[in-house]
Amino acid sequence: MKKVLLASACLFALTGAASAADLAARPYTKAPVAVASVYNWTGFYLGIVGGGAWQSDSDIKMKGGFVGGTAGYNWQTGNVVFGLEADGAWADVSASVSDGTDSLTSKTDAMGTVRGRIGYAVNNVLFYGTGGYAWIDNKVTVSEAGLSVSDSKFHSGWTVGAGVEAFIAPQWSVKGEYLYRSLGGETYFSGVGVPVNSGTANFHTVQVGVNYHFGAPVVAKY
Repeated sequence: MKKVLLASACLFALTGAASAADLAARPYTKAPVAVASVYNWTGFYLGIVGGGAWQSDSDIKMKGGFVGGTAGYNWQTGNVVFGLEADGAWADVSASVSDGTDSLTSKTDAMGTVRGRIGYAVNNVLFYGTGGYAWIDNKVTVSEAGLSVSDSKFHSGWTVGAGVEAFIAPQWSVKGEYLYRSLGGETYFSGVGVPVNSGTANFHTVQVGVNYHFGAPVVAKY
């Protein structure tokens, strides 16, 4: 019995010594450090934008869609992002009224804005408010007794709204935005026939866009 115990003790000691030697021979490898992506919103960007527009407070309630381009520049300090953005779009926003023989059609075929933006960034997501200058190019057509006459006017006004934008790739972002646009009235046909004053044109617009950001907005943080 003593011999068996002695043999077991010797085997255990030899095994432990071998394991210790094996551990001592293995090189130490440091665990990899996790890398976090931190998004920097500062820089110039270009994109496309499109959406829908409608009126809710007019006798002639125009509605329709638009698509165009956008350009802007952001500055970031801490989590605060502010910048300038301009957009222009081709539009098909219209409405008509008729008494059976005579008709009047109002159609906006171009629209755009120049706005400031300020928001709060949570890494790759930006929540922002926006406001500034708005414009539309509008045409009114009057048809009477089989004859039609048209007149186009450029309307200027203001806009205010809010939106959210998020990076979906290192240099690509998507956004959704609501804008309220108020355009001043213009007088149509002032030199021909009976003048028609459009009154203030107020539009609600909802739009989405995709932007490409130049530079390197993603910074690796260890």
